[in-house]
Amino acid sequence: MNRICQLFKIQYPIVQGGMVWCSGWRLASAVSNAGGLGLLGAGSMHPETLREHIQKCRATTAQPFGVNVPLMYPEIEAIMQLIVEEGVKIVFTSAGNPKIWTKYLKDNEITVAHVVSSSKFAEKSEEAGVDAVVAEGFEAGGHNGREETTTLCLIPAVRRATQLPLLAAGGIATGAALLAVQILGADGAQIGTRFALTQESSAHEKFKQCCLNLNEGDTKLLLKKLSPTRLVKGAFATAVEEAEARGATVEELTELLGRGRAKKGIFEGDLQEGELEIGQAACLLRKLQSAEEVMKDIVEEYQRVTTEF
Repeated sequence: MNRICQLFKIQYPIVQGGMVWCSGWRLASAVSNAGGLGLLGAGSMHPETLREHIQKCRATTAQPFGVNVPLMYPEIEAIMQLIVEEGVKIVFTSAGNPKIWTKYLKDNEITVAHVVSSSKFAEKSEEAGVDAVVAEGFEAGGHNGREETTTLCLIPAVRRATQLPLLAAGGIATGAALLAVQILGADGAQIGTRFALTQESSAHEKFKQCCLNLNEGDTKLLLKKLSPTRLVKGAFATAVEEAEARGATVEELTELLGRGRAKKGIFEGDLQEGELEIGQAACLLRKLQSAEEVMKDIVEEYQRVTTEF
């Protein structure tokens, strides 16, 4: 049996990325109901908002689901305590040191996966006691690793570094891509962009339609002095690029970014002033589908290309 399916008790080795402003209970429950693993994105939720989403997700699916928690989250203690109180059984951590919270989560019988951008961090995650690793390549949307290693190079490097169950992420949106990363050594895939652009995603319709019309080269990795972030090219991305070109300091970039910029772009649909985060795989997508349709497409293509291969 596939190790990811066995670990998370799911039908298909497909995990929906826990994305800020996209991954609420509607999306997570729809993916879980379709045989994958849905994740709630805690990074854009206050603790009580997350509690509400956990409870609604539990009410709308009998299947496993989890929560993605960026470890840089300002209310991290309250979030972790809430997750335990609500009986969540799966947590994906990212953007921080897994040693800090893994033992606490494991002591509370929670399965833990950690997102990494290099084989070195994969080794540290295994030392910290996580149950699985997500290796996310340069193609991914939103916050990205500083190494800028593509998924094609990252997956075999991480597989060589650890024998833990491994999910590939970054640039994966199809059944063929799922097979490709499995051939490279992954057990399954975490998919963000394609699920961000579904009917159940909580992203604004203007953001979805913008991203469904992107071509190759229409996103760029910027904000490297702060936290490397893949953005859709546009007014805000141009302002960032110009600031970086003239040698803007960390403080100047922080001021330019301001507060709530991602919410403004992704959740509120301000395509001019907002921070529009999406992965390179958006250029492969042209229609708005339900999460169930996406799962069906990926699984059917995977089965077809596996037979052909």
